[in-house]
Amino acid sequence: MTRCIPLLAALALSLTSFIAAPSAEAQVRIRDVVDVEGVRQNDLVGYGIVVGLNGTGDSVRNSPFTEDSLTYMLERLGINVQGEEIKPDNVAAVLVTATLPSFARNGSTIDVSVSSIGDADSLEGGTLILTPLKGADNQVYAVAQGAVIVSGIDVQAQAARETRGTPTAGSVPNGARVEREIGYDFNQRDSLTLALRDPDFTTAARIEDAINGAIGQPVAFMRDPGTVDLDLRPLAASPARVLASIENLPVAVATRARIVIDEKSGTIVLGEDVTISKVAIAQGNISISIRETPIPSQPNPFARGETITVPRSSITIDQTGNDQVAILEANATLSELITGLNALGVSPQEMVDIIRAMSAAGAIHADLVIR
Repeated sequence: MTRCIPLLAALALSLTSFIAAPSAEAQVRIRDVVDVEGVRQNDLVGYGIVVGLNGTGDSVRNSPFTEDSLTYMLERLGINVQGEEIKPDNVAAVLVTATLPSFARNGSTIDVSVSSIGDADSLEGGTLILTPLKGADNQVYAVAQGAVIVSGIDVQAQAARETRGTPTAGSVPNGARVEREIGYDFNQRDSLTLALRDPDFTTAARIEDAINGAIGQPVAFMRDPGTVDLDLRPLAASPARVLASIENLPVAVATRARIVIDEKSGTIVLGEDVTISKVAIAQGNISISIRETPIPSQPNPFARGETITVPRSSITIDQTGNDQVAILEANATLSELITGLNALGVSPQEMVDIIRAMSAAGAIHADLVIR
């Protein structure tokens, strides 16, 4: 007989892959939730070669541009290699990428990433040769050079090969030196624009109140859920000084009710503001087991014939799971939902299916994100 149990029953949480999300009203600093207009990073990219590889570089047949690059570099150094046959298996062509921080000055260093674009097996032990890094305007902003650090491993024997990580990609810590600054006179501005990384009306209003309360003047104005404008004209301070005084102000960030499900790992992350309408849940699985037991059949002695295998199959169908129906009252909380689902003895994957079905039925009031 089917029994009804309330989801409000207290039961220890047994779902090992469930992660409780932090409170939606957590206090964070303004600097952690907004970006300042004009204070941004810029992407750089360059083409170069890595030398010094232990026979793991590009092959000339599959990567002819590597030979051309090496020839051009040697000619720039005063070495004429025209007409010579070069087979540089210790050289690899790479793309070099980096991020130019805001307000970077001449002579400062930045990290660079190096990735092979040929058929090199590994960049381990290689050295990146002087590589100009250009921005979107095709201007050189930094120059990179240095030893490449690779975290991946590629070990090959005569009849086996083992690869861990990505040996064809690496990095050069502090490998690029800034050669050109991006001109931007920040302190000449009479207004600032704060852009919320996750636009929200409530959060924007709280930022406005926090800034005006700290400064003591109505200088912050919420333009829309993603923008808060600062009027610096009434203040006798530079924009940099004003930002330094407000960026560490605490503000309660409001977030949307959201459920994130990772189907590959069975991980479920639920926000605290998730609410559920009244709903009934029944959980159970059907298990089908098929067993093959073939039997050999041989002809009688001195008889003509061949030995054959006669198939024998047995199929068993079982229904597993608790014979229970759970009833969830309206306006139930997240903890009540999880406690009740565990009372049914559901597995992590079954809980994912139940939550998806509840969302399709309109019983869960939250954004469902499935990855």
